Amino acid sequence: RSITGVKTWTPLPLRPSQEHTGPTTLPAAFSDLLPHFQVEPVDEYIVKNKPVTLTCRSTPATQIYFKCNGEWVHQDDHLIERTVDPATALPVMQVTIDITRQQVEKIFGLDEYWCQCVAWSTTGTQKSQKAYIRIAYLRKNFEEEPQGKEVALDQEVLLRCHPPEGVPQAEVEWQRNEDVIDPASDPNFFITTDHNLVIKKARLADTGNYTCVAKNIVARRKSTSATVLVYVNGGWSTWTTWSSCSAVCGRGWQKRSRSCTNPTPLNGGTSCEGQNIQKSACVATCPVDGGWSEWSKWSACGADCSMWRSRECTQPSPGTGGKDCQGLDLQSLNCTSEQCPQSECTTTHILGAEDVALYVGMVAVALCLTLLLIVVVLVYRRKKEGLDADVADSSILTTGFQPMGIKPSKPENSHLLTIQPDLTTTTTSYQGTLRSRHDTTGKFSMTNGPLLDPLPNGSHTLHNGKLNSDPAEFVSRLSTQSYFKTLPRDVANTSYGTFNFLGGRLTIPNTGISLLIPPEAIPRGKIYEIYLTVQRKEDLRLPLAGCQTLLSPVVSCGPPGVVLSRPVILSMDHCSDACLDNWAVRLKKQNYEGAWEDVLLMGEELVSEPYYCQLEAETCRLFSEQLGTFALVGESLHMGAAKRLRLVLFSDAYCSTLEYNIRVYCMDDTQDVFKEVMQMERQLGGRLIDEPHVLLFKDSYHNLRLSIHDMPLAHWRSKLLAGYQEIPFYHIWNGSQRYLHCTFTLERLSLSTCELTCQLCVWQVEGEGQSFSLDFNIAKVTLSITARSEAAADYAATVIQPLAGPSAFQIPYLIRQKICSSLDAPCPNGADWRMLAQRLKLERHMSFFASKASPTSVILDLWEAQHFHSGNINQLATVMADIGKQEAMIFLVSDGEC
Repeated sequence: RSITGVKTWTPLPLRPSQEHTGPTTLPAAFSDLLPHFQVEPVDEYIVKNKPVTLTCRSTPATQIYFKCNGEWVHQDDHLIERTVDPATALPVMQVTIDITRQQVEKIFGLDEYWCQCVAWSTTGTQKSQKAYIRIAYLRKNFEEEPQGKEVALDQEVLLRCHPPEGVPQAEVEWQRNEDVIDPASDPNFFITTDHNLVIKKARLADTGNYTCVAKNIVARRKSTSATVLVYVNGGWSTWTTWSSCSAVCGRGWQKRSRSCTNPTPLNGGTSCEGQNIQKSACVATCPVDGGWSEWSKWSACGADCSMWRSRECTQPSPGTGGKDCQGLDLQSLNCTSEQCPQSECTTTHILGAEDVALYVGMVAVALCLTLLLIVVVLVYRRKKEGLDADVADSSILTTGFQPMGIKPSKPENSHLLTIQPDLTTTTTSYQGTLRSRHDTTGKFSMTNGPLLDPLPNGSHTLHNGKLNSDPAEFVSRLSTQSYFKTLPRDVANTSYGTFNFLGGRLTIPNTGISLLIPPEAIPRGKIYEIYLTVQRKEDLRLPLAGCQTLLSPVVSCGPPGVVLSRPVILSMDHCSDACLDNWAVRLKKQNYEGAWEDVLLMGEELVSEPYYCQLEAETCRLFSEQLGTFALVGESLHMGAAKRLRLVLFSDAYCSTLEYNIRVYCMDDTQDVFKEVMQMERQLGGRLIDEPHVLLFKDSYHNLRLSIHDMPLAHWRSKLLAGYQEIPFYHIWNGSQRYLHCTFTLERLSLSTCELTCQLCVWQVEGEGQSFSLDFNIAKVTLSITARSEAAADYAATVIQPLAGPSAFQIPYLIRQKICSSLDAPCPNGADWRMLAQRLKLERHMSFFASKASPTSVILDLWEAQHFHSGNINQLATVMADIGKQEAMIFLVSDGEC
């Protein structure tokens, strides 16, 4: 009886008298042979609940049985077959048994379950080898999974993988984008003995999703995919040779260029830093065309009855490629009969030898004097020309670069740069402002400059919240300050004004950016000139790492370092999904050295810090006790985090050819970016052809794909070779390129075709998409769209004057003071500032309000910032009445009292 509960049986050895007859009786010649095994049991694995079969075959054998874990298996569990070996005529016995999962699991306290076969003959017994039976399994969770990486080109990549525990031990293979990696066919891959994958030199083709796959006889497990992004940082090509001078004669310009194509940045790689075009002043030596001098006097009539006169090409002499004088330099004329001397035959015989010698000598002397005079004149002129050439050359060496704005005459020339210095020239200097391509606002940098001194009394007076001084003069004066030298002249992106203790408001039109300066924020007796501007993201090169992305415009307000008695409120748009569970949102501030610092983590604000944020659905309100440059940066915590993209469609305003272009912009859903695109398209002559659409772009590493469908093929066809266009994920997430858009080029089969109906599909690969119907007439624009785009563009170009004093607020100053004195004091029944915050749905910020000397005033500041355009002071009065304060009636105070 087995202690394990398995039915067993102990066979008794057979005596010779009890031996079986027939096949089990050994021939006499082989009666002294021991049994030997033709088949022995082997190790087996039990998969799930399927039993395994063990087989044993021996010859010559009279009996054969299995023993498992030292106990005989019952004879009823054996399946025995008896045959005779035709070659030897010896009896052969084969036995099989089944082992179930329950039998193996019932073995308690033993390391492994084993079985072996025992065979008898008349001479003795033999034992087979032991066969071990194990229960096969494979765990679900990997002990170590591969992690995604961003690597540079030719960098070595190591992806680690430790497969789940299993019996038998799991085999590992690697997949890239669901295709199995074979190191034998691609030697750039290598799989180590501990199952890690090594990419020896990262190639662009190695970008993809890598998965570690573990498998055995039981199951097959896949790890989570690790995304490997191979990026290429941009590099400058060599400079081209300097172009010829733009001026044919006199002062001009020459330029040289280089491109960011050595190599071209790919997959989010950094773009080249520096300018791609250099310009230098040049002076072209003017060509001088020759000019004739005055004719000389006519000579005396000669013996041949002719006289002559001459002129020279010396007024001026031709030089530097100028043309020679055209025409004759010698003229002759026949003399009249009176002037003509007597014939030689009648006069020469009278002359003596002395007279001939005299005349010859006089002619020789005259010729010598004439030649000497000509030589002196030529030497003098040559020296004078050489001196002029030296002066011209010296001016070339000493001429400095001068800034020169080039105003484009056509929209397509908007990429021209202002004149930039030749960085390779050491003998020249450059003064001026460098601006990047398409830069209409200019770069605004904050430096540790001196604060603006308070203005003298009476230098500026405020009436109805408007500044008396000329805005152009204000910008010019501020630009002399060190921290304001790069203030953009484009006042559409900058707002500025002069404020005292009554406070005020600055607004940048059509951007959603404003600065509220509450009353008493500026100390009494102080007058500050404050500015507000929106920066271009690529000018500041905000450092982003990992899954970080810019969620707001970069906004500067200043001057930095001014003393404030209470926080101001900076309002700006953001493009996150406003779910803090998906994001780690940080407020970054640029210090005086230009470096960016984290000053606040959203959701973990400390009331003792000088900054506090209120994140609304589309807007961020920043309470700040210091002025400076700010931006919101989000880091996605998982792939559910999403940014809001605004999809805007433009087309050519006029189409006189068969080709028709549709531009689809994919931009952050903030008003400042939309304003820039509207201004740019207006310069290009584009028109808005549909309402903007909002799309949630998730942090899933998948590209954005766009395509056009359902065009009437009888009238239109697409000229694109591919069925769709894609914008890389990192171009959108990192914001490395401005004005991201796809252009769909369509072709109409006839100029008379004006109607276009189609479907624009936009989706993130392996995600949900959106489809928009387009139906419009390309020959004319509907009135609503035209009016909307023109109004938006006109509004973008307007300047909103700063509001200072009482006109900047909806709540009059005296009424505000009465509300604060009524609600600041704690009330036993809670009818104080705490109830006001609850009624205005601001209870999340209770601890922040409580940290201030006057919680009510901060609540009213936030109400003013939220409801500047849509606030209703009567609703605020209703809230006061609900709280139970009789002070609600103070809203009826006359304007004169206020």
